[in-house]
Amino acid sequence: MQNISFTLNGDHVEATVKDNCSMLDFLRRDMGLTGTKKGCGEGECGACTIMMNGDPVNACLMLAAEADGQDIVTIEGIKLGATLHPVQQKFIEKWGLQCGFCTPGMIISAVSLLKENPHPTEHEIRDAIAGNLCRCTGYVKIVEAISAAADVLQEEV
Repeated sequence: MQNISFTLNGDHVEATVKDNCSMLDFLRRDMGLTGTKKGCGEGECGACTIMMNGDPVNACLMLAAEADGQDIVTIEGIKLGATLHPVQQKFIEKWGLQCGFCTPGMIISAVSLLKENPHPTEHEIRDAIAGNLCRCTGYVKIVEAISAAADVLQEEV
């Protein structure tokens, strides 16, 4: 067992976790944050993508103990107050989702990209979401949604 202390979606968290507890299981079971999905459990599908210190990571491959001292953001933490994040809003408007299982990971990857690169090309968008698999929509609408979100975010600056 290890004691950890970190920031989760802007709030300070202190917890005791088992040495072998994944961040994915900790978020879903202990924190009740079920937006982060459990897909393959092997880091291949991206459904469990969260941000650690602004970078996308697979929560299924991360031990909860590794969150100690870090800044963790899940899909539940990217809303802007009561308003959806522009990436979330554009996924809805551009039909970038169907079943929604991959959507949280896709959105986290997109938000991370747009923080680092506010003017991405289509190739850069596709590269940023390469670790996120979608079995329903294909990627055209997802790329359109991320591009449209980048346009909205540029207007806000």
